[in-house]
Amino acid sequence: MNPDDFWQAWFDGSALPNPGKIGIGLVLIAPDGRCSEKSRLLNVSGCNNEAELQALCAALELAAAAGARRLVLHGDSDVALRYVRGPDSTQIARLQVLVAQARDWLPRFDEVQLLWIPRHRNREADRLSRQALGLPPGPAPVLRNRRRAR
Repeated sequence: MNPDDFWQAWFDGSALPNPGKIGIGLVLIAPDGRCSEKSRLLNVSGCNNEAELQALCAALELAAAAGARRLVLHGDSDVALRYVRGPDSTQIARLQVLVAQARDWLPRFDEVQLLWIPRHRNREADRLSRQALGLPPGPAPVLRNRRRAR
């Protein structure tokens, strides 16, 4: 199989306040370069981890609906990705339901890679999740000089 056959997706979820309203942001890019974005305010409330898991599930759903068979899914929520990939688990019932939903999506693909990325590499999905909550885009990253003054 050709690595160019992979669809690429990014997800992010935000809760305002935490816990509070949930907004999700998704970016999906097809192997041919077509891009779709989703920004959605969910009709549920919850914490940031719930928001991230909701966004992860929505990204899998969007990719499946678009016809993706091989998917690389990027997110900046280490917790959400560890819960879905395993072996980490949670005792929180609301999160367990979302983890099970995400895992139910995985067999619908031939291959799924769940990758953690740093927040600064997830800007578009973050912007979309914040947009759903009526927030401005996140602050620009602060670049710091790594050398110390002497």
